[in-house]
Amino acid sequence: MKKIINVVEDEKDLNELVKRYLEKEGYIVNSYLTFDEAYAHLDDEVDLWVLDIMLDDKSGFDLIEEIKSRDQNKPVIFMSARDKEFDRIIGLEKGSDDYITKPFSPKEMVLRVNNIIKRVYKEDARINVDGYLIDEGKRIVYDDNNKVIDLTTKEFDLLMLFVKNRGTAFLREQILEKVWDDNYFGSDRVVDDTLRRLRKKMPNINIQTIYGFGYRLS
Repeated sequence: MKKIINVVEDEKDLNELVKRYLEKEGYIVNSYLTFDEAYAHLDDEVDLWVLDIMLDDKSGFDLIEEIKSRDQNKPVIFMSARDKEFDRIIGLEKGSDDYITKPFSPKEMVLRVNNIIKRVYKEDARINVDGYLIDEGKRIVYDDNNKVIDLTTKEFDLLMLFVKNRGTAFLREQILEKVWDDNYFGSDRVVDDTLRRLRKKMPNINIQTIYGFGYRLS
């Protein structure tokens, strides 16, 4: 089951950037710009909160108190442009699990979120697909003889896109957007080339070509 993350950040562009990267990782993301918007959803089902400290009228410190009053064990990450030890200490004292200073790399944010989700919910990162064992945390794939299959970064990312969305058909353009960086300006044939190598290394993986559309893991 996909994990649900609530992002509270009053800077709209950063809010959308964090949301986009977390969704790309496979999370369900709800984003809010104000304390009041987030407060209205405190009792919704959510697995992790990502909070900006400086909000419009109140602070992320006020919000974490409301969150923890409902569930003391709910994980929270603070993000702030205020790189002060005092703020970090207050955040930790109020029960935050991590503190990220702006500006930060969206990929770093995703890694920190992944680490907290795995630690708090103690999920088994190993997945069985078509006779292959995938260790998502270590980014390793084993064949049925327990031998490691050597995949490149993009081959593994492409594989996980299909594994996490089994049964969903993707256009080449969608795969480019989800697996390759937004700044990639090359040909969409890179998708076909990467998939061809992946199929060669994992011949039993059931990724189907939907002619005139794209690809799907069945």
